[in-house]
Amino acid sequence: MTSASNNSLPQNNQSAIAAQPSYVVLPRDSELNGNRFEFVADFLKWKFNQISAEVWAERITQGKVHWQDGNLISATTPYVATKRVYYYREVEFETKVPFKERILFKNDHSIVVFKPHFLPVTPGGNYVNECLIHRVRKTTGIDTVAPAHRLDKDTAGIILLTTKPETRHQYHQLFLDGNIDKRYQAVAKLTKQILSEYQQGELALPQHWTVKNRLKRGEPSFTMRVAEGEANTHSEISLVEIKGEYGLFELSPITGKMHQLRVHMQSLGMPLLDDKFYPELQPKSLDFVNPMQLLAKKLSYIDPVTNQALSFEVEGLSLP
Repeated sequence: MTSASNNSLPQNNQSAIAAQPSYVVLPRDSELNGNRFEFVADFLKWKFNQISAEVWAERITQGKVHWQDGNLISATTPYVATKRVYYYREVEFETKVPFKERILFKNDHSIVVFKPHFLPVTPGGNYVNECLIHRVRKTTGIDTVAPAHRLDKDTAGIILLTTKPETRHQYHQLFLDGNIDKRYQAVAKLTKQILSEYQQGELALPQHWTVKNRLKRGEPSFTMRVAEGEANTHSEISLVEIKGEYGLFELSPITGKMHQLRVHMQSLGMPLLDDKFYPELQPKSLDFVNPMQLLAKKLSYIDPVTNQALSFEVEGLSLP
C-alpha cells in the first residue's frame, strides 16, 4: 500500500499569492439575473463576496487586477461585458505539500506526469501555488501548461497535461470520444458476504462488476451522490486480490464524472480505504498520512498530434 507517512516533514504554512493569474469573463446583462454594474470593481465585490470589499479595494490599489493586455484596472474602470479581468488568488496561509511530482514523458504538445497524493492539480481553496500545474510550469518554464483531464487532489497517479493552447482541444477530444484508456487501482475493505464466500471457497477471482448509475451534486456541493434517473456514469470494476479483510481492485472509468470511482465503490458497499468524503465526510486535516487508496495506474492513447501510440504505467498499490 502506498503511504504518505512523512508527518514529520515541515508543512511550512505561510501566506501566498498565485504566481499565475486567474481570470473571469465579465457577463452580459442577460447573465447577471437583474444585477447591473457601472464599475469592474463593483462586479468583483459581488462575484467574489467571500472576499471583503476592503480587500478588493486594496488589491486594485496595489495593481493586482488588470485586463488581458496588462493594463491596470482602477476603482473607477468601467464595466465592459465579455472582457476578461485578471486577478491573483491569495490565501493567508498555504499548506506546503511535502511530496514531489514526477515527469514521465514530454513532447512539444503534452507532458505526462505522476501526481502524488494530497497535491491538487489546479489552484483551489487553501492551495494557490501548491498545485501540480504551478509546479510543472515552474519546472519546465512553460507558462501554458494546463490539464487535459481531472484527477482528484486525494488521488495519486498519471495525468496528461497539454502545453500549447492551439492543440489543447485535440487532447480534450481524446477523453470526449473515449479514445483514451485509463486504468486505476484501489484498496477497500470487503463486504461480509464477499469475505465469507471467499473464505468458504465459493468465490473465484477475479470478481467483476459493471456499475452504471446517475450521479449528481450532493450536499455539500463538492461531493457527489447517486440519484434517480438515466445513468450518466459507467465504471468497470474487478476484485483481483484478497488479503485478510481487504481487497485490491482494478477499475476502468468509461465516463469521467467527478468522484465517479469513489462513489461507485461506495455503491458496491466497499468505500475506498481512507476516503475522507465517502461514505461520510470527515473533518479537514493537514496531516499527510493515510492517503486515500486510489491510484491512476495506467494511461494509454494515440497522441492526436504526433499519431504516436503511447502507454504509461506506474507501480501499483499493495494490500495492508
